[in-house]
Formats: sequence, structure tokens, C-alpha cells
Amino acid sequence: MERRMREGHEGTGPGAITPDGCAVELYARLPVGDEPDVIAAAVPARARILELGSGVGRMTHALLERGFEVTAVDESAGMLERVRGARTICGPVERLDLGETFDVVLLASFLVHAGDVEVRRGMLRTCVRHLAKGGCVLIQREGEDYHTDVPRERVDPAGFTVRIVSAEPVGDGVDSVHAEYVFPDATWTQTFRARPLTREQFEEALAEAGLTVERYLTEDRTWVRAVPVSDT
Repeated sequence: MERRMREGHEGTGPGAITPDGCAVELYARLPVGDEPDVIAAAVPARARILELGSGVGRMTHALLERGFEVTAVDESAGMLERVRGARTICGPVERLDLGETFDVVLLASFLVHAGDVEVRRGMLRTCVRHLAKGGCVLIQREGEDYHTDVPRERVDPAGFTVRIVSAEPVGDGVDSVHAEYVFPDATWTQTFRARPLTREQFEEALAEAGLTVERYLTEDRTWVRAVPVSDT
């Protein structure tokens, strides 16, 4: 049984909906992009990776194919049922404590932009708690205009359309974002709360958790390699 829906999050469409409004069937259809290549280029070969918020394993499976050992964590049991070949852990990322460490901790899917500041803080503490000495945290940020270039849409080569319909302020610096995914045979929607972070705000949030940016991995600065301040 899934946990209750997170406040301000909802989703519609065929199949099970996770606590943050994601549809399991939708994410099982979405292709993986170039993220696994970005990750593979930034970490040691065959590294042990803790993937926080793995979903159905789109990146998990691609990383396994590249020779990494992956532990996949998600709060949705329905999502984790789709993961193959990796150890899976079901539970909220912000409260995770496995009592072990990893070469790489991966916090993708814009999770660092959680609308609830305490959830974000908990996620970053989870990253630090599970990081082996000399390891790194890889974080995926929103693009600079994610909340302002709205509405917008993208037609994927696979034959579906993604629309960010709106991003409306709901107070305390948080937006309610509404997205649509339109396939020839089905449509899904997701509404979620996200907190825009400037580069400076993002780096301040990392510093609060004892992390610092070692380098930005992509030109748009959406992928970041961070390390503990004590390692610099």
C-alpha cells in the first residue's frame, strides 16, 4: 500500500499514483536521457551508487549496464517493483539511514527543489550520512528558467508530448507546478510543489548540510558534483 499523498501533490491518469503525484505507468514509459552518461563521466568506474528517488529504475538500469553497483531507494513500492537487478529500499529519502556508506550518492529528479525546506534538509543530510570518505554527491537541479518559461511543451521523439502548464506561487517562495504528459493512448497529469533556487541559494543549502560544489557537470549547471566541505 502506498503512503498517503504528500501535501500539495496529486496526479491523474491510468494506474497507481505515488505520494508525490507520479504515475507508475507513466514513468515506466518515459525514456532515459543522457543523465547516465553525465553520471558515468563524473564518478569512478564500478562505483557503488546509492540512488535516492529511483522511481521505476530508468537510470538504475542504465547505470547497472555501465557496470555500477546500485542501491535504489524510493518511497513508492509500486515504483520499486519495476526495478530489476538492483537492491531496493522502500522509504522516504529524507529519513533514510542504512548504516552504510557509498562511493556516490545520487539525488536526481530535482528532489533538491522540494517545497518543504525540512524535507530538503533531510534529503541532503541523507546524502552526507551515506557518503564514503573520498566520495561525492551528484545532484540534479532545475534549469534557470524552469518556473518562468511557462507554459511550454516538448514533443519527445518517442511520440509523446510533455507540457509544463503552470507554476503558480503558493507562498513562502514555493510554486505549485502542473505538468501534463500526453501519449496517443493515455494522458497523465502531475501537480507538485517545488522551490526555485538560484545558484547562490542552492549553494547555501548545500553549505548548510556540510557540502560544497566541486564542479558543475553540464553547461546549464543542472548537474552538480558536490563533496563534503571537510574534503576540500
